Amino acid sequence: MKNSIFKTDRKENFKSKATRIGINFFPAYRRTGGRIYFLSDDWRDIHLTLGLTWKTKNYVGTVFGGSIYGAIDPIYMIQLLKILGSEYVVWDKSAVINFLKPIKKSVFARFLITDEILSEIISKVKSHQKYSIELKTNFQDGNGIIYAEVIKTIYIADKDYYKQKNEKNAVTKG
Repeated sequence: MKNSIFKTDRKENFKSKATRIGINFFPAYRRTGGRIYFLSDDWRDIHLTLGLTWKTKNYVGTVFGGSIYGAIDPIYMIQLLKILGSEYVVWDKSAVINFLKPIKKSVFARFLITDEILSEIISKVKSHQKYSIELKTNFQDGNGIIYAEVIKTIYIADKDYYKQKNEKNAVTKG
């Protein structure tokens, strides 16, 4: 594996390396062309790469937009599920992708959940039972040139609140 282009104090351990390899071989993710190349043992820092290959090339010879989005699609949701644990429900709510430059080479994206982001999520869910947060990542090359910007809106809720809400909706519809 390449060394990370993103500086981090976090480390991979055997379990996070095995998980990274497993995700990379999971058919739905593998077909995007994206590859996770660093997964910290606390799930707070994930780095991935996406390159131009015959599998990701579009009609005009650059990386297909579906590959760009597909490579980043599940990351924030899975990351927050792992960090927050079973007391929370986490769903992707929406995404906006801005294609800034055609991708013709390998690019990299970083998913970093800081202490501030985590505190914000926990605090908002504790006070409102649910919260939606916008998290941003970019695909950039080794020189820091940004090719695509992605903003994901992630819904997080207290699991008991979410369960009660769904039960109430089922009764209303039934």
